[in-house]
Amino acid sequence: MGYNRADYVRIKAEYSEKYLKARSLADDRKFELYARIPEVKDIDGVLARTGMDIMAVITSGAKNTDEKIEQIRQRNDELLTKRAKLLVSNGYSADYSDVHYECEKCGDTGYVGTKMCECMKRALVIAGYESSGLGGLIRTQSFENFSLDYYRDGAANYENTARIVNSLKRFADNFSADTYQNFLLVGPTGLGKTHLSTSVAKRVIERGFDVLYVSAVSMIGDFESRRFGTSSGDGAQRDTERYYSADLLIIDDLGTEVVNQFTVSCLYDVINARINNRRSTFINTNLSRKDIEAKYTERIASRLFGEYYPLVFSGIDVRRQKLMKK
Repeated sequence: MGYNRADYVRIKAEYSEKYLKARSLADDRKFELYARIPEVKDIDGVLARTGMDIMAVITSGAKNTDEKIEQIRQRNDELLTKRAKLLVSNGYSADYSDVHYECEKCGDTGYVGTKMCECMKRALVIAGYESSGLGGLIRTQSFENFSLDYYRDGAANYENTARIVNSLKRFADNFSADTYQNFLLVGPTGLGKTHLSTSVAKRVIERGFDVLYVSAVSMIGDFESRRFGTSSGDGAQRDTERYYSADLLIIDDLGTEVVNQFTVSCLYDVINARINNRRSTFINTNLSRKDIEAKYTERIASRLFGEYYPLVFSGIDVRRQKLMKK
């Protein structure tokens, strides 16, 4: 899996903290019991010596070793029963001093044996949503709520959009570490390019991969911040490394950024590097092929039309249709 490294490091640290906190709280509860019910401390002292008692039996040379070990087991069972009764009779639950993990399956380690626990996978998916750049879109746009009903103005538009949806679903459902396929989503505003690319991002994140979703304006802003020492609106200078390393990069609204020598250079560098490293990229744009060729260098246009599979959207602005229905 290709979880974002920063997300993984953060979540792993959170699990370590949860694990230590659970054990610390259990110790606190145990010392509370010792203060209120001294007999519990005596019982725990005997139970803690179990390993040494068994070792003493084994090394004693006695012929009835199995019998003596069984006697120790029976003694422990009786002590545990007595301990539980003491706790209950004093107003505590029988497991009051046990370690209570958030996930009993992995004991808050994040792993069951050598396999990542489902709880940690869920935490990484949520972190992936947060670090993807999708924001609130992740909660409102998915394949499940993309409706083809808005494309019934003509058979050609309906069939074209259905074909696009199926292509993107196949891509997302089969995404793996070996996947390398680039898409250029082209068409007027309001036809579902953002909705469907968000749907792809959501599905790929859920499959455990690192996705970065960004507008062309924001991406260029990050490169300007790194190059010229400026900062973003929240005062932070952005790390641009993920534009190259993310398993899937989605650049939305290409053509809305200011185009100059610096921005063209940045865009070319990202596109070219990801092609060379065989990392999948989506680019959404309202620009036609002619517009792209006029707005950008031949080097960028040739890569977009030579290395990206074009998905051309057609139909009537969905946003306008929704407003007319209100």
